[in-house]
Amino acid sequence: MSQFFSVHPTHPQARLLARAAEIAKGGGVIVYPTDSTYALGCHIGDKAALDRIRDIRGLHPRHHFTLMCRDLSELAAYAMVDNTSYRILKHYTPGPITFILKATREVPRRLMSRRRTIGLRVPDSPVSLGLLAQLQEPLMSTTLLLPGDEYAMTEAQDIRDRLEGVVDLIIDGGPCLRELTTVVDLTDSLPQVTRAGLGDFELSPPKPSL
Repeated sequence: MSQFFSVHPTHPQARLLARAAEIAKGGGVIVYPTDSTYALGCHIGDKAALDRIRDIRGLHPRHHFTLMCRDLSELAAYAMVDNTSYRILKHYTPGPITFILKATREVPRRLMSRRRTIGLRVPDSPVSLGLLAQLQEPLMSTTLLLPGDEYAMTEAQDIRDRLEGVVDLIIDGGPCLRELTTVVDLTDSLPQVTRAGLGDFELSPPKPSL
């Protein structure tokens, strides 16, 4: 049976987020709200939980996952960030943009692409950020888009009806959006938008503040 936590969307209860973090650290697969869609998440180093998420979503073994981070400093621990990338990240985080960067040795090899890259983002969501604060580390995540569905589900109760007994926890933080994040590749000298989505991104990098 899946656990179901209803939390306040802007002032989530710390005790419930602490328990959610315990479930994730203990090998559980959780559903949680972000500033775009609901997401599936698990502990960064847990292969069994990762495989469960692949099965739930029907994903290819080489599907790229995203590391949800608390802030820019945590993101920089898992990705190689040069000065230009740093200015871009500082300008656009937190928010609904996923950035592709070269991974550091902190990232498990199974999460990297063949190019040794990883997707990372800092969500602009009190529930997500509160959960990450309790975890004290990134959460391995992917959009909750079930096989055969054209769009991600927006209501936690609908998710409960579909995934009861399949996941360990569903966090109800109110309705989410259906639109996916924008994905921006920062591995080359010029940023490249590889998926246009919720976040607005300008290809000209922001100028450093004086």
